[in-house]
Amino acid sequence: MDVWRFGWCLFFSLALVACGEKGKEVGVIRTNLGTIVVAFYDDTPQHVRNFKKLARDGFYNGTTFHRVIPGFMIQGGDPNSKDKDRFNDGTGGPGYTLAPEFKHSHIRGALAAARAPDEANPRRESNGSQFYICVDPQPHLDHGYTVFGYVVDGLDVAQKISLVKRDKNHNPLRRIVMESVTIERQALQFE
Repeated sequence: MDVWRFGWCLFFSLALVACGEKGKEVGVIRTNLGTIVVAFYDDTPQHVRNFKKLARDGFYNGTTFHRVIPGFMIQGGDPNSKDKDRFNDGTGGPGYTLAPEFKHSHIRGALAAARAPDEANPRRESNGSQFYICVDPQPHLDHGYTVFGYVVDGLDVAQKISLVKRDKNHNPLRRIVMESVTIERQALQFE
């Protein structure tokens, strides 16, 4: 009987692997300059759940990285960036904010939620859709913005995006479009 149970357990485990059930859910951000893959922290559930929902709903598809600063970060996820009016980029969202979940540091490759400045937002609530990726460590932002993930592949793409020519508002002169943002399962080396 024990051998029989072991056999079924082994078969079931192999079937799960074959069906792609192994691995963690990651965000795959496909841009016109390359792909960035992000993994999520387990202890920032509100932000992770929100990002995944927006990605699954296609909310991010066609948005741009509307703010890029070399040595700092790239920011995107504003639905206003889908139109041709560059002056409204960075002002939009899905119509709600998220309570902060300050747990992680702004390491190189950190995925974090953007938000309005303290004067307009003393509770430091996150924008419902806009996010940024740090291309270098930014410890001065720790405990002020919610970091909810990190880049596992494509940091070179984020770096390349941060270096494109931009206007005085750090908006790229050439549109850096998120062609698709999807949630997929991938086995991670350090899982």
